[in-house]
Amino acid sequence: MLPDSFAAELALVHASVPDALPGAAFCALADGLLALLFPQRAERPLSTADAVAADLYHFRAELVELLALVPALPASATALADEFTAQLPALRAALLRDASAILASDPAAQGLGEIVSSYPGFYATALYRIAHALHQRGLPRLPRLLSEYAHQRTGIDIHPGAQIGSSFCIDHGTGLVIGETAIIGADVQIYQGVTLGALSVTKGLQGTKRHPTIEDHVVIYAGATILGGSTVVGAHSIIGGNVWLTESVPSHSRVYHRAHIQISRSVDPAAELVFSI
Repeated sequence: MLPDSFAAELALVHASVPDALPGAAFCALADGLLALLFPQRAERPLSTADAVAADLYHFRAELVELLALVPALPASATALADEFTAQLPALRAALLRDASAILASDPAAQGLGEIVSSYPGFYATALYRIAHALHQRGLPRLPRLLSEYAHQRTGIDIHPGAQIGSSFCIDHGTGLVIGETAIIGADVQIYQGVTLGALSVTKGLQGTKRHPTIEDHVVIYAGATILGGSTVVGAHSIIGGNVWLTESVPSHSRVYHRAHIQISRSVDPAAELVFSI
């Protein structure tokens, strides 16, 4: 049996915590928003403009209701919801550019419908752009909860404070990490296992630029690690797989890791090896 004092200790901890955030409901609302913006993600697409307008109205109303539960808002729940709802046309346009970038770079992609409905890179980018919009407005905790929800579902970890330009392409994406102060330009393509991280993780660096800057039209291949707030990857550069980079490179650079691979076998005196593929 646990001692009564332990229960009393936990009771004090519970009493000292602010009201719980509506994290699960907010994540569900974000999924519903994506289904509204992209009917390929919806179980039942809407058939009329009136139906779409009604869903937009209900989305705004639910957003106001959930934001009202968040303590220490920088503005009223109604004002924040109105600002975010007014941004929906721009959000959809940005996500269409992201999906088009994936389609243009991935030979396996069969069309925009497949990308918006099933590609984890698009989904993680979509939730990032929603979370980033809320982060910019100073909402506490909710943007991070939303980015972690995307992380759990896709294996892609993008801090909502990162700045990511247009036509962003994540190919595969599992294990991708993009830190809080990373800056990514337009038309950037990143593969799985890439880390845009900090050289040091000491708490004293909070509030400083700790993560790299990636300029426009850069490709970063799988497993590359790029660290440091002063590290800049110049435009039109290619960073090869498994590269470890902690210093800046100029535009149009090609950075790669040269592995030494040796293949040998003992000779079979009885017969030659025959391969059937």
